[in-house]
Amino acid sequence: MKIISWNVNGIRAVHKKGLFVSFIKKYKPDILCLQETKAEQHQSEVDLPDYLEYWNSAVKKGYSGTAIFTKKKPISVALGIPEKIAKKYGLINDGYGDPNTEGRVITLEFKDFYVVSVYTPNAKDDLSRLTLRHKHWDPAFLTYIKELEKKKAVIFGGDLNVAHMPDDLARPEANEGIKGFTDEEREGIQKIIDAGFVDTFRMFTEGNGHYSWWSHFANARARNVGWRIDYIFVSNKLKKKIKSAKILPEVLGSDHCPVMIEI
Repeated sequence: MKIISWNVNGIRAVHKKGLFVSFIKKYKPDILCLQETKAEQHQSEVDLPDYLEYWNSAVKKGYSGTAIFTKKKPISVALGIPEKIAKKYGLINDGYGDPNTEGRVITLEFKDFYVVSVYTPNAKDDLSRLTLRHKHWDPAFLTYIKELEKKKAVIFGGDLNVAHMPDDLARPEANEGIKGFTDEEREGIQKIIDAGFVDTFRMFTEGNGHYSWWSHFANARARNVGWRIDYIFVSNKLKKKIKSAKILPEVLGSDHCPVMIEI
């Protein structure tokens, strides 16, 4: 089985460029997790007869959103972080805006595992959403995936909006304390790992130079001055079943490229 996660930065834009369907035809994912769809399902104009589509769109038009395309029908579908957990961690009416209205999480249940597509809130250039991220979102999402894991194994993929270690961005010294590389955001990833979830890419590849997002400025992508902020994590019990984990920088159409595992 091939599982791919991709922040498309607007599915309509990628589709109009002719790049989305060609990507599907080339890589043939069994399950495709999308982030930043920026659309509702009826607006996407994507027609993929081999796939069932499940969407969690933001209330705000043209913003955020996640989706999962799958060749196999799921047992169940859940949108967002459950209300009980969201309330516990102050995600609802917390004064920062309610990220559970932003279509940031969608979960599909299959026979042996859950698949989650997640689009973690950006801390913002002025770090105005860092507290939301660190004190509210990260602990709520971790609690959610741990609750799922009590029932069956979890695979989650998405744009987590953070480079975990210095090797995960081209210029760590210059970006220390900047959004995406603050101690608080990095701690969120470390707690996921400490809870037993496995960063699949790092099972196979060490070192720097492997990135999934590049700024539009200064020809950053061509020069590979990027960040690895897109991940696929799996429950530790699935670790031995992962055959490969790759970043696909050759896939164009977004400022992010897809990440993939074969399991």
